[in-house]
Amino acid sequence: MKKDRERRCVATGEVGEEADLIRIALGPDNAIVPDLAARLPGRGAWVGASRARVEQAVKKKAFNRAFGAPVDVPDDFAGMIESLLAQRALNLIGLARRAGELAAGQDAVRLALKAARPAWRIEASDAARDGRSKLDRLARAAWGDVPVAGCFLAEDIGQAIGRGPTVHASMSDGSQARAFSTVIRKLSGFRAIDPAGSQEPEDAE
Repeated sequence: MKKDRERRCVATGEVGEEADLIRIALGPDNAIVPDLAARLPGRGAWVGASRARVEQAVKKKAFNRAFGAPVDVPDDFAGMIESLLAQRALNLIGLARRAGELAAGQDAVRLALKAARPAWRIEASDAARDGRSKLDRLARAAWGDVPVAGCFLAEDIGQAIGRGPTVHASMSDGSQARAFSTVIRKLSGFRAIDPAGSQEPEDAE
């Protein structure tokens, strides 16, 4: 397996893998922009993938030093990065659906869980807890600990896959799931990935 390249965070000076940092590019108007795919041309700077690290870099004017000149930092730069990461994750959910790697809807997820261990379960953050708890129990009984992304609204999930509001989905292992894992890893520095997970009641018959 190819080792991820290492980069230095402009906020802390610490060296880490690219999967744990976000590339920041300098636009032609001297404004910095998040480069999530790390493909934009020109000089780039790297910052730890968390709200705290981005805000620290802005406060310390670390991007000015990284680019060797004053730069224009958009308002709520950390919030901008969070929104872009969330949209990227939703796009990958849509791609997984089109690739046949996503089951959507409670019945489809139930069947998928019985057939194979999913790479990810996706539960809408505005879902009813009783509907989710049934799938939680099924997943745990069949496969143990399965990661859950529970930080997107049902309407947003539905839009990503071209249907109405979608509460439950299951992503099978594949290229989209691997890309999704990378994005979610970064997004976790900006928002709780499964805020309802720690609030689940004890299993009851």
